[in-house]
Amino acid sequence: MAGKIVLLKKLRGVCLALPEALESVKWGKPHFCVREKIFAGCDDDGDRFVVAFKLEMAKAKTIVQVPGFSRAPYVGHKGWVSVDLAVFTDWPAIKELIGESYRLVAPKACLEKLSSGKVSNSIADKKSSSGSARKKGESAVKHKRKK
Repeated sequence: MAGKIVLLKKLRGVCLALPEALESVKWGKPHFCVREKIFAGCDDDGDRFVVAFKLEMAKAKTIVQVPGFSRAPYVGHKGWVSVDLAVFTDWPAIKELIGESYRLVAPKACLEKLSSGKVSNSIADKKSSSGSARKKGESAVKHKRKK
């Protein structure tokens, strides 16, 4: 359990450093989104802590040959792969792969912020869709508003 918490904390550090990235709970698990589009998600499948992300199809087909990687359930046919962080522990490579996933789903404005280096992790810049500021690493769980 403690190991999974450490891995999730590392994953948050990677994902929430990207422009406009937010953490939300989808299907009962932490996911990372940019403007409502998921670029990474995690699952604690029993003893394993798995992270899924999107890649170009050709790269996805190649990377699943590496120990620890597999096609992600339900969305693997769209280029999503999963990695078991107990098997594959190269965090610089994981950071690069998550960055690729982000670049595949992020809108142009976010990509411009990323390429220009104008990425800020201030509380004011990290707002959830409800408009309330949130600290880096803090979950932004979305709630439907009553009308």
